[in-house]
Amino acid sequence: MPDVPGRPAQPLQAGTARVVTLRGELDLLTAPALRARLDMLTAGHCPDLVLDLRRVSFIDCTGLGVLCRVRNRVSARQGRLRLVTDSDLLRRVLRHTGMTGVFELLPCMPVGVADPPATDPVDSAAH
Repeated sequence: MPDVPGRPAQPLQAGTARVVTLRGELDLLTAPALRARLDMLTAGHCPDLVLDLRRVSFIDCTGLGVLCRVRNRVSARQGRLRLVTDSDLLRRVLRHTGMTGVFELLPCMPVGVADPPATDPVDSAAH
């Protein structure tokens, strides 16, 4: 991720990342609950959030809006947001919407943050 003005010079503490595993569809129906959950997780100072999107099967503009919102909240609090995805579809959607460089995208879970106690599963396919 490119340097962001106001970002702390020292890295965030290792092992403090909160992992949220999403599955199913991120769309108009699932966005409100997801937005509320992510707002709660990013309410504090310097949040370190990893969204595991590898099990997301569909994302619409509302889902992209939730991702942008959480990115803005994390950035405003001098935190870090990483999206884990191996989906060519999601990368293509980001490219076509001009948002390729907006998110820190990772092909697999970062080392040291996949510990089960830090994982917070969210089933976005509740409809």
